[in-house]
Amino acid sequence: MERISRFTIDGSDDLEQRLAALCEMAASGIRARIPKTKIEGLLLGGGYGRGEGGVLRTAEGDRPYNDLEFYALLRGDCRVNEKFHGAALHKLASELSAAAGLDVEFKILSRHKLQSSPCTMFYHDLVQGHKRLVGPEALLDGSERHRQGGNIPLSEATRLLMNRCSGLLFAWARLAAPQFSAESSDFVARNQAKAQLAFGDVALTVNGQYHFSCRERHARLRRLQVDIPGAPLEDLVAHHRAGVEFKLHPIRSNETRAALLRRQTEISDFAASMWLWLEGRRLGRTFADAWDYARSPVNKCAETHPLRNLLINAAIFRGSGVSGSKLFRYPRERLLEALSLLLWDPHTARDPARLRAVQQRVRSRATAFPDLVSAYASVWRRFN
Repeated sequence: MERISRFTIDGSDDLEQRLAALCEMAASGIRARIPKTKIEGLLLGGGYGRGEGGVLRTAEGDRPYNDLEFYALLRGDCRVNEKFHGAALHKLASELSAAAGLDVEFKILSRHKLQSSPCTMFYHDLVQGHKRLVGPEALLDGSERHRQGGNIPLSEATRLLMNRCSGLLFAWARLAAPQFSAESSDFVARNQAKAQLAFGDVALTVNGQYHFSCRERHARLRRLQVDIPGAPLEDLVAHHRAGVEFKLHPIRSNETRAALLRRQTEISDFAASMWLWLEGRRLGRTFADAWDYARSPVNKCAETHPLRNLLINAAIFRGSGVSGSKLFRYPRERLLEALSLLLWDPHTARDPARLRAVQQRVRSRATAFPDLVSAYASVWRRFN
């Protein structure tokens, strides 16, 4: 194992030592459960792998906030390795989660997959910002395509914004629920902060300036010259600053529903402007509003293969709610269109055409907002 640098910006020595001990346990656990001939390496990714993990300040001292995300690089096909070694890694993750008091994940990759896959935001973050726990120094040689943030395609910016705006949608459902608990307050505040961070990250990705470090991204954003209708640059920077601060120093929110509602409205309105700007840039056309976007026939996932999409639709949906050109469209298009209506179109609940459009895309006959959000979530979990 290489010498481990810091996991956080300013966490206590006790927290740093605790995280280092968990990494040692993960490395030992991998060696004990996976044949030596299969192991290429083990990486710690996520915020702690990049040295920017969240530090939760408590009366008992600093505590970790984010999940620990380990990536086991194993020789051979990832799907075959998942079949034969996934259960062992899942058990190890459960054991470490119990010992650590936080969620620990192990995901299976391989050097070949890293070297041959197209550039994505996830691969850029992992290759550029990680801690190598097992494996040679040259473990990631051949993965250079992922090192340049300018190689990340606009479809990745859309995917990021879709996921963070989905978090806003789920937050709206919490805010609209009859009961609003402390856990709901924390959920809403956390998803608001994630969306705020994503706004700036999207602007940087569009301009080829994305970077794996959130602090460096914020410095670049402050120097960026970008004109986004409805999203002034000073507001974009302010949102991103709040997102970075929450990422590095998260808090357990106990804000009232009313206070969170006010911020939710502001952030959701800002997200709508970001969404229409991004998708207009990516798809090469102008969208007047969410309804115009949702009903546009343009292929919103043109980077995917039509025949593969047909097989996915046949296997997952079995023809239900899929017809015509949608048979050859990647199912994420359903999410993009349904999300825009559920989150930003105030007429969806009252206009039969809009409601029907959402129902078709989330495969549901529901009419109530919470039920439509639940149906959306079931599709989102598959294709986010």
